[in-house]
Amino acid sequence: MKYTQNVLKILALKTFKGVGNAWIVKNFRPEYSDEELVELINTTKPQNEVITLNSFESIKQNIASKLDTTENDNAIAFGDRYFPTCRGKVPDSQQPVVLFYKGDIKLLSKTNRNLAVIGLLEPTTNIEKVERYVVKELVKKGITIVSGLALGCDTIAHDETLKNSGATVAILPSTLQKIAPSSNAELADEIVVNGGLLITEYFEEAKSKYEFINRYIQRDRLQALFSDGVVLSASYAPNNKGLDSGSRHAMEAAKSYGLKRAVIYNEKLHSNDVMYELNKQIAQHEGTIVINKDTFQKSIEKLIMQQVDLL
Repeated sequence: MKYTQNVLKILALKTFKGVGNAWIVKNFRPEYSDEELVELINTTKPQNEVITLNSFESIKQNIASKLDTTENDNAIAFGDRYFPTCRGKVPDSQQPVVLFYKGDIKLLSKTNRNLAVIGLLEPTTNIEKVERYVVKELVKKGITIVSGLALGCDTIAHDETLKNSGATVAILPSTLQKIAPSSNAELADEIVVNGGLLITEYFEEAKSKYEFINRYIQRDRLQALFSDGVVLSASYAPNNKGLDSGSRHAMEAAKSYGLKRAVIYNEKLHSNDVMYELNKQIAQHEGTIVINKDTFQKSIEKLIMQQVDLL
């Protein structure tokens, strides 16, 4: 794996109690030496025992030995030249600090026009038809499509983008070596071969069921903060029958970051359809862009219109 010294430093820092993404965003600087970083940890996050320079460097070496076992992958960290900038107002604690990737990292550049397209795992033929049409129109307008490589609506978003010679970004809840779901491993390869990007925050497998589930939620936030907006194809809302596609996490993140949110929704057709229940709820929120046959052209123009960055 190709990686920078910033990658090793930050991964080592994260092994210490109390050192998370927020601490790193606030305190880490690429020019800091190992000695300065150790002193910084000891003064701002006192451990049970004083951290030594030798222990810090030993942790770095151990991480490097793990990264060196993989080939054709890359790692980039906060402070590196092409490390992508978050879009919207993202709290320090939710900003990524290390990313592992295959493909073109520049697709996450803030100057690149990205939209996430997400939805449920088992869409109907009609849901797929409408989503493919929306994605095709977005790609025609030069939009890079971001999604999560999951089955169903995510797969449709990536596939339709590729069919129209567009660029697509797949944000993974898994490592690059163990694509999830495994049935989309071939699609993942196709994305990279065609100038796209696979990206994840993880280089090791989850150590518990809780961590495994949480990785999907964390993946959803990345879909939002690396996009100018999020488009919901179709989704259940959480209910007492256990139906919940998980798309709500990305939609909630987009709202909290101040990013655009759009839903495919037609009141006449979908008001009683549980597969559009989340769309229905979000359509009622102020500022939501509603995409349907009657509003299509205007809603697409609103969606792709570049926002003035006042941050």
